[in-house]
Amino acid sequence: MLETALVAFMTFVATIGPLDTAAMFAAMTTSLSPQRRRSIALRGTAVATIILTIFAFVGEHLLTYLGISLAALRVAGGILLLLIGIEMVFARPTGGTSTTREEAEEAASKEDISVFPLATPLIAGPGAMGAAILLMANTKADIVQQLIVLGGLYCVLLLTLVGLLLATQLQRIIGVTAMHVISRVFGIILCALAVQFVFDGVAQSGLLQSSNPAAVQ
Repeated sequence: MLETALVAFMTFVATIGPLDTAAMFAAMTTSLSPQRRRSIALRGTAVATIILTIFAFVGEHLLTYLGISLAALRVAGGILLLLIGIEMVFARPTGGTSTTREEAEEAASKEDISVFPLATPLIAGPGAMGAAILLMANTKADIVQQLIVLGGLYCVLLLTLVGLLLATQLQRIIGVTAMHVISRVFGIILCALAVQFVFDGVAQSGLLQSSNPAAVQ
């Protein structure tokens, strides 16, 4: 259970990125009043929580309906998380955990950014959605482990909300360089977890056994 909690927490910290999200939020709300920023932060986090909860519970069933196996989900999710981890290590945002240039330009012209781009894709981005589906699928319908995964998700979302509410102060105290260092550390951990997901998916698929002559005999 402790392993499940640690994996869930670290994965969601890496894919949601509370510090990176807070930095982006601070940059996009410099002209807004503190009350307005607080309202947007609360609404955006609430919407993201609903989105990720829906994906956590419905995502695996949707994939099963489409004929996608758990092994394929683990491999695909692992590859996606690996790309995000590499993006974090080299500090080169590509849209997996942050906004693209086009999305940022559209957000700059909007007064309310709570749903877009804050709730999605900054908080509930493709990486976080994929992680929610993958981690819930790995619980094998064990209610206790599912609650642990959801607990990890909600803890990270709470940290994200705190980061949004203190975004300006955090950016001034920690600094951009320190935030990138922290992001890189979590990126390395996420890469390792992603590779393990791929290994588990390949092993579960039976491809290695079918290619082994001894197994065929």
